[in-house]
Amino acid sequence: MPGLFLTFEGVEGSGKSSRCRDLLEALRLRRCETVFTREPGGPDISERIRGLLLDPGLTVPPLTELMLYFAGRAANVDLVVSPALSRGAVVVCDRYGDATMAYQGYGRGLPLDGIRTANRLATGGLKPHLTVLMDLDPEEGFRRMSSSGRKLDRIEMEDLAFHRRVRDGYLELASGEPERFLVVDGMLAPGEQNALILGEVIRRGEERKVAGL
Repeated sequence: MPGLFLTFEGVEGSGKSSRCRDLLEALRLRRCETVFTREPGGPDISERIRGLLLDPGLTVPPLTELMLYFAGRAANVDLVVSPALSRGAVVVCDRYGDATMAYQGYGRGLPLDGIRTANRLATGGLKPHLTVLMDLDPEEGFRRMSSSGRKLDRIEMEDLAFHRRVRDGYLELASGEPERFLVVDGMLAPGEQNALILGEVIRRGEERKVAGL
């Protein structure tokens, strides 16, 4: 597919969603066709699944949680991501398959090989051209979320040990695919982070001859 598929990953409070928004604005100023989506979420059916997954009032067993993530992702790929890439758009997704490896694999302890196999089925093998990993100590992430005053969702409410396993998992994934990952220090100033990300996105876009990049 002729487009460019970008994903953002990171622990809670790492700033990945803010960097998504800033990147989208920068790309729109360059007159690129951009499509934003998120996981869990995206199309209507996946947004409904998101509500179940993040509801702090629900008890969701780990395997049920995993299957719900895959169901939402399959719809997101079929209904949002693949059609946009086929048009040559730049697709920016806030979390994708690496999140499942990090949270349900490293965090929950579910089998990594099984997650990889099921993820290939859910996505049709579609992988990002670039994954931006916003790396941050989870303790700092919780401090940021606490200062924001917002209520935590079901995943965010997990203990610090869980989120440290998630961070370690992300770093292990990045070390295994350094050509796909851009690891950004979450303690850098937002402007520095944005410059690093946009520079790498432009480089990848030029390689793929994406319009506007």
